[in-house]
Amino acid sequence: MTESRSKTALLAIDQGTTSTRAIVFDRLGNKLGVSQCELPQSFPDSGWVEHDAARIWTDTLACAKGALAEAKLQASDLAAIGITNQRETTVVWDRKTGEPIHPAIVWQDRRTANFCDENSAAFLEQKLNLSTGLLLDPYFSATKIAWMLDHVDGARARAEAGELAFGTIDCWLLWNLTGGKVHATDATNASRTLLYNLHTADWDDQLLAFFKLPRSLLPEVRDSAADYGQTDAELLGSAVTIGALVGDQQAATVGQACFQPGMIKSTYGTGCFVVLNTGDKAVQSEHRLLSTVAYRLKGETTHALEGSIFVAGAAVQWLRDAVHLIGSAAETEALAKTIPDTQGVYLVPAFTGLGAPYWDPRARGAILGLTRDSGIAHIVRAALESVCYQTRDLLDAMAKDAIAPTELRVDGGMAVNDWLMQFLADIVRVTVVRPQTVETTALGAALLAGLTSGVYESLDEIAALWRADARFEPQMDAKRADALYAGWLAAVARTRSAAA
Repeated sequence: MTESRSKTALLAIDQGTTSTRAIVFDRLGNKLGVSQCELPQSFPDSGWVEHDAARIWTDTLACAKGALAEAKLQASDLAAIGITNQRETTVVWDRKTGEPIHPAIVWQDRRTANFCDENSAAFLEQKLNLSTGLLLDPYFSATKIAWMLDHVDGARARAEAGELAFGTIDCWLLWNLTGGKVHATDATNASRTLLYNLHTADWDDQLLAFFKLPRSLLPEVRDSAADYGQTDAELLGSAVTIGALVGDQQAATVGQACFQPGMIKSTYGTGCFVVLNTGDKAVQSEHRLLSTVAYRLKGETTHALEGSIFVAGAAVQWLRDAVHLIGSAAETEALAKTIPDTQGVYLVPAFTGLGAPYWDPRARGAILGLTRDSGIAHIVRAALESVCYQTRDLLDAMAKDAIAPTELRVDGGMAVNDWLMQFLADIVRVTVVRPQTVETTALGAALLAGLTSGVYESLDEIAALWRADARFEPQMDAKRADALYAGWLAAVARTRSAAA
């Protein structure tokens, strides 16, 4: 181990929906050590999704230690730690004991759909959208916090008395890593709560009043790359500076070096999230996309348009774990290649409703177009194809709102599937580019921490590190692609009408 390597190693904590990972990167973005723990989800009622927040913390600590061990490094060798996280997932805990008052309510959770329906008056929707760039939907944190305060005995009174703290997962991990000393989040995570005003760069008092949430419940909002304090020395063996907090999709945007307005990336994990850099302008979508914070550095906000798909890789998990059509995700590519097409079978994976651009929390999943000849390969291929159709939903909406992309940078676990990436290029009619490092979410958090700690001097220096691995050009006849997509739109319409 060289002296320079020890001074420039960066630890990324990537806490996701189905797993917790820690990766140690060197200055060039090469992985030195990795550790991962699977995170189970619980489904206590229809449309409800929960996590054990205490387990998230213990898994995070175990993974951090494991990644350091694999890298053969000590905590004292690290320049800094960056944290990236599943966004919107909500934890409320006791400030004195550090104990959560309820299981974490996951971003996919739909339990507050009735509240959103009852309060969807046009004036409120307009206020929410103009202030936050978001829509009134169970997806976001505010309704989840309010639900906890209303359904956990004594919680509202304790919150009003200043005894409770709210945080998204980044904030929860920061609290624990610093031994309860720091209660903070960054602007990207704050912008996903329905409580953060994009224009004032602060919590919005009108929205806090509407959701009946005391300001004392909320964390301080800082830049995405900032000094968030140091870890408790006993946790990793020595104190380490925490140099970045950033939501997972924004982290991937950084990891993909999408620093110029018009650059766009799509991450394929549990869900699929397309983020378009819009520079210093918060674009007000007219097609039900979200205006959000891409990152905030030195007090300056870079904005983005985002389209959120709730189920992408989760559809493959469903095929494996719920209906047992496959033994592993790796089987899907080979199965898809065994047939020329799905013979009209479409899988609409609206297991927890539909995200952008539909925003229908009551839609439910369906497999349509089955015939006696339909088999496992058709259903598996339809699940993969659904990811591509949903991406086109988003890119078409973005083209109407802002700019039509000419290149789409992709990442996430599903991006390693060459067949899927080619079909994606065929359907969206845009060049798809996969980077050499597909773990761009973790990489983005590490890069931001490197900015704070001086490993990198600028975004230009970070951009110079990005390298392409493969390019996929559209090959399918455009009329054929449009016909397949028209079939998808028809399938989605039937799913929504069935749920209405």
